[in-house]
Amino acid sequence: MQDMSDVWLVVPVYNEAPVIREVAESANRTFPNVVCVDDGSRDGSADEILAAGVHLVRHPVNLGQGAAIQTGVEFARSRPGARYFVTFDADGQHRTEDVETMVVRLRSEPVDIVVGTRFGGQDSSSVPLIKRFVLRTVVALSPRTRRLGLTDAHNGLRVFDKTVADQLDITMNGMSHASEFVQLIDEHDWRVSEQPVTILYTEYSMAKGQSLLNGVNILFDGLLRSRIRR
Repeated sequence: MQDMSDVWLVVPVYNEAPVIREVAESANRTFPNVVCVDDGSRDGSADEILAAGVHLVRHPVNLGQGAAIQTGVEFARSRPGARYFVTFDADGQHRTEDVETMVVRLRSEPVDIVVGTRFGGQDSSSVPLIKRFVLRTVVALSPRTRRLGLTDAHNGLRVFDKTVADQLDITMNGMSHASEFVQLIDEHDWRVSEQPVTILYTEYSMAKGQSLLNGVNILFDGLLRSRIRR
């Protein structure tokens, strides 16, 4: 087994009390450093995180997933020995086995960030139809995403090194942060690669999933921001 003491999992959390304790405990069995950012939850998520025995950082009000990730990365990168950082969903969709594989690649290959993709090794037919349509549309309409060679830019599973963590400055607080992440990769010339991952679509996670309209809004928020920053 690898030494994962230099890896930090950052888990943004908003009203995930039914599952977050199990998710955090499971991740913590492989990764000794897990920080959950409770983004203004109203359902007891913070108590479940504390019961899991991992680090807890709290937002007094809900700021959105982008802000929670930024807060978690800032907390993690201030810790002694932190070298690698992971964004990991709180709803149980991500697997620690995939994170381990991505960390190995980051340690051994000339890349700064490895992004998960649902359209590599996993049969894409397992991705719900409406979600598959949204994800494919986002890529088709985003020249930046295509130029970087990304097939699943809105996958929340990412592993990156301290170069990325130190320069990361997410300002889009909501779900649109995924488009901003792609923009930052491009603007900073971070070396990026994709890793096929398996997403666990449970009844719980699907109930919290994004609608087609929300996906389109994310895309156009990202395109608008790109134009403004030019």
